[in-house]
Amino acid sequence: MSSPESEPRTMPETVRPFQPGELVQLTDPKGRHHTITLEAGKRFHTHKGSFDHDELIGQPEGSVVTSTGGTTFLALRPLLTDYVLSMPRGATVVYPKDAAQIIGMADIFPGARVLEAGVGSGALTMSLLRAVGPDGFVHSYERRADFADIARQNVKRYLGEDHSPWQVTVGDLVESITDDHVDRVVLDMLAPWECIEAVAGVMVPGGVLCCYVATTTQLSRTVETVRDSGWFTEPAAWETMMRTWHVEGLAVRPDHRMIGHTGFLMTARRMAPGVAPPARRRRPAPAAQNGEGDSTR
Repeated sequence: MSSPESEPRTMPETVRPFQPGELVQLTDPKGRHHTITLEAGKRFHTHKGSFDHDELIGQPEGSVVTSTGGTTFLALRPLLTDYVLSMPRGATVVYPKDAAQIIGMADIFPGARVLEAGVGSGALTMSLLRAVGPDGFVHSYERRADFADIARQNVKRYLGEDHSPWQVTVGDLVESITDDHVDRVVLDMLAPWECIEAVAGVMVPGGVLCCYVATTTQLSRTVETVRDSGWFTEPAAWETMMRTWHVEGLAVRPDHRMIGHTGFLMTARRMAPGVAPPARRRRPAPAAQNGEGDSTR
């Protein structure tokens, strides 16, 4: 039986060779990454030698180039998860593990109209733009003009001009909001509870509100504000931790380091106008059943 590489195949149109102006991620034998922008006639230099960018231009992804010092580099286009962790930052980025949770648990779908605040460095924005697709729309609010500028540059560098309709508004969300009939709202800010009334007024019934906060006090205040508003279903809150594993033959064990707590996520859904959420039923704690301090517990 012939191997997959033994016979020439016609490449589909989606397979694009490297072109000048594209980002390329180079991985050395130790797993270290170098991200470069390809330029005809330019040369890449490291302490392990150098090579011409022209050696990669026109080659497919997954190619290997060897430096003058004999070091091999694997060349691939950077994934979004690679890019957001190495791009210029104005504010702390939303980690890929949390961005994935937001896209999945907030059900960001193709064609959705999404309101985002604040934009930070644009890491989450890029995931939102990809998720809503060309028929969707993302409106990002950011109080700081310098952060908004960095986000615009990061999005353009990675997605180019070929992305979903996107609008950036510099200003306070409550004072600047102009949206209507929004399907999803994502709040990544210090005090999301201050914006609950404003975003509730522009969300469609059944729309999803998702808040990303760093501390337990922020989480508590956000959940209680959403709960007390009467405009949303009972909030759900959680955090995600990511642990990689070392796998070599039968040596299979968890790695010693992991991506632990980065933030808390909370989601709730918009009720229909004028409709109150069903009353919550809670199972009382034993102390409440027997009386506080009851010796019969």
